[in-house]
Amino acid sequence: MTTQEIQARAKQVRALYEKLAQKNYGRSWSREELMLGFVGDVGDLAKLAIAKEGVRDISDADQKLQHELADCLWSVLVLADAYGIDIEAAFTRTMDQLETRVNKELDV
Repeated sequence: MTTQEIQARAKQVRALYEKLAQKNYGRSWSREELMLGFVGDVGDLAKLAIAKEGVRDISDADQKLQHELADCLWSVLVLADAYGIDIEAAFTRTMDQLETRVNKELDV
């Protein structure tokens, strides 16, 4: 999948969640609530990373880690869309900036 295809799929699934929230609660999540959901996902990801290092016992940690990484990516894409950010362009700019900074520190 291309970045654009991944973004489109994330938006498609987000639209389903909006319908579900509307049905269950009479409204969809705000941007702040989307962010709080992401923070929860990052917490779950941290627990799974700890399990992968052998410090926590979680069954099916490999499968759950894959799921949680994808879930976090979905959250980032949904948040970028909610805030009107072209995440592909922002990612490219940020990687260019980081590469330049690290190369300077490496004297490359």
